[in-house]
Amino acid sequence: MAHLVFLLASTGNNKTLAENVGVRAQELGHDVDILSLNDYEFPLYSTKMEEKTDALPGLDNLIDRLAQADAWMVFAPEYNGSYPPVLNNAIAWLSRQGDDFRQLFRDRTVALATHSGGGGSHVIMAMRMQFSFLGCNVIGRSLMTNNKKPANPDTVTALINSMTQM
Repeated sequence: MAHLVFLLASTGNNKTLAENVGVRAQELGHDVDILSLNDYEFPLYSTKMEEKTDALPGLDNLIDRLAQADAWMVFAPEYNGSYPPVLNNAIAWLSRQGDDFRQLFRDRTVALATHSGGGGSHVIMAMRMQFSFLGCNVIGRSLMTNNKKPANPDTVTALINSMTQM
């Protein structure tokens, strides 16, 4: 079956959501690797910082783990109407590797999910635009939950099936 990477841009509710979706994916026979961007302590990206940094600790590991996946699912809360800085910073560093900033992202199947107090439509829209621009094939359906609206099991299964149809 498929090897899925779940990319976390926060802890707490989004981590719990990712773990629960991961259980369902494993029940369907898929391998799941959950990566928290908070575990990678990348400095704030700038061209000056890029010039000073020969090898960013952990970046090669993150690239390898992402590259090995058949598909990604990104979990992020809504942060000021967009996604958290840790996700933006990671994308900045990941896109600066090699001669083609889209290399890691091109034709990658990506699903989007959020647990957000404000509903999450803005973070989904922001991530959809960013990952589409990077060349990913972003699944049309997304998963949006909050404290009053738990994950719909049918949506979870449909997203996993969309990620793994190859």
